[in-house]
Amino acid sequence: MSAALAQLTSHGTDRRAAADDWRARHHGAVIGYVGADVPVEYITAAGLLPLRLSGSPGTPSTAGDRYLGTGLDPVARSVLTRLLDHDFGPLDGIVVSRDCEASLRLFYALRELRRVDPASELPPVHLVDVLHLPHRTTTRYVRAKLRQLRATVETWAGRSIDDAALADAIAVHERLRDLLTRVAALRRLRPARLTGAQALSVVAATTALPADRATALLEELLTEADLLPEHEGHRVFVTGSPHDTAHVYTALEDAGLLVVGEDHDWGDLLSLRRTEAPTEDALAERYQYNGPTAPRASIRDRAEHTRRAAQDCGAEALVCYARMHDDAPRWDYPAQRAATGLPSVLLSRQPYGALDDEAVQALTGLRPHAAVAR
Repeated sequence: MSAALAQLTSHGTDRRAAADDWRARHHGAVIGYVGADVPVEYITAAGLLPLRLSGSPGTPSTAGDRYLGTGLDPVARSVLTRLLDHDFGPLDGIVVSRDCEASLRLFYALRELRRVDPASELPPVHLVDVLHLPHRTTTRYVRAKLRQLRATVETWAGRSIDDAALADAIAVHERLRDLLTRVAALRRLRPARLTGAQALSVVAATTALPADRATALLEELLTEADLLPEHEGHRVFVTGSPHDTAHVYTALEDAGLLVVGEDHDWGDLLSLRRTEAPTEDALAERYQYNGPTAPRASIRDRAEHTRRAAQDCGAEALVCYARMHDDAPRWDYPAQRAATGLPSVLLSRQPYGALDDEAVQALTGLRPHAAVAR
């Protein structure tokens, strides 16, 4: 494994390490955030570190279950548990996007726990509500919400965010998205130079590292691309629930598949939309038109995006992974299956970060003339 890939996959797996290093080196504040609708450019512009919060599959979420109930997406319950256990280290603020119902309920729980239970030592929390309708009135609404976030981040940082600093942060994150797009292409080569699990870990690392450090590592990885091992497998496109860890991708690839693309916002969708200019207005439009994600986009838009993306990846099959208590993917799947025309399978009501035995068996039909084993 290349040195850059080793560092990126390490940070993608151990996300707290980057935050601890930031605190030690820069004595700077760390802001946790939930959801790809959070404009991280403001956090970077204020000289703070944005750390995207993830759950921990296989770890009991007892505290999260107590406050959110067991009928909610297990990722939100796991994130709340980790926050209450201080697994991410000291955070100076949390920004939650209203990207789905689970995130919204997580925000309300955090706000209320901070109010009624000072012993929880939770940091201040802010909700950013980005709408995705294609209207000018929506753009005005999103601009207003982004200005509120800007003011909140300025309060946390103890300094103002001037337009020049914001423009610089936009440019840095645009460079990061460009590099992520180039890195994603490595798993679409024949043979691939990255596995799907590696690519997902690389993306996760860039949501934990400072943007300039993430950019340097991605540039180094691209220079080493020809030295990376080759990978073969039946090429699949993954749709459905987002994956904040590589556990499911690893299980799929252990079964002889190769994940060459996906349409969730911990993967390719995170870097798809670009900012047209280094201004706050352009930033608002970037997040307004970000997506399309399963909880916020229409079935038609999702199906068309999946069709194009799967075709661009050279996918040979479609896998829809629907996590327990995440119902949106099952509504999208019939239209996606019809639009792609690919052999496909729906893995429904799956445990967080894993495949059940029935799902493993269902995958056997995707690989012609080959058995799929765990």
